[in-house]
Amino acid sequence: MNYWVGNRSMDAIRSLAFSVVFYGWSTFLSPLYVPLLILPRRMFWFMAWAWVKSCIVIAKVVAGIDYEVRGQENLPEGAFIVASKHQSAWDTLIYNKLFEDCAYVLKRELFWFPCFGWFLWKVGMIGIDRSGGASALKRMVQEARHWLAAGRVIVIFPQGTRTIPGDERPYLPGVAALYMQCGVPVVPVALNSGQFWPRRRVAKRSGTIVVEYLPPILPGLSRREFMATLEDRIETANRRLERAGAAQLAGR
Repeated sequence: MNYWVGNRSMDAIRSLAFSVVFYGWSTFLSPLYVPLLILPRRMFWFMAWAWVKSCIVIAKVVAGIDYEVRGQENLPEGAFIVASKHQSAWDTLIYNKLFEDCAYVLKRELFWFPCFGWFLWKVGMIGIDRSGGASALKRMVQEARHWLAAGRVIVIFPQGTRTIPGDERPYLPGVAALYMQCGVPVVPVALNSGQFWPRRRVAKRSGTIVVEYLPPILPGLSRREFMATLEDRIETANRRLERAGAAQLAGR
């Protein structure tokens, strides 16, 4: 019991230190990045990538959060879309490191935030108006096709928002629109980041997040078949990873 209490106390200390370092570092860099918005997109991306990598290092060194990637043999050659479970703010960082110059699909309102939103727009993220209906999906598909042709990986969170581990939320039509109209494989991804970097909480838990690429879904399925296959693969793998994550935390 004392050992368990000691781990919780250490996590609390590391969480506080992480918040100070992470937000302090990001706040310090933001105004320095603003003049760099005049650079070409690709050059600005490399500057932003340096910030992403530094944040991953801060999470590991200060908060004790590391990660492991599995299933890399499932990544297809050529253009593809990543459809990932989304449990944590950590997920919005990691794919920038795993796939150089990827393009996240995100809510358009994020572009309106001073500094941070401008940076997202500059590096070419795909903003979607979630109240825009069919026209918004059409614009999303057009942008995704453009960036896929340019060699970028598209990353989408098919449930549209962060979910608490074990929680159930519907899979939204955006990912189906990309699958049906872009003509490239979709790689489902499971992860257990929410057990270590919880949603909307300062507290972090040290440990190793697992990101697992699952077998790709090739073009050719009906919309219904695709959505059923995507949800089954992600949710089945996620339950397995969350059980392993719970065991990891219990065994510390």
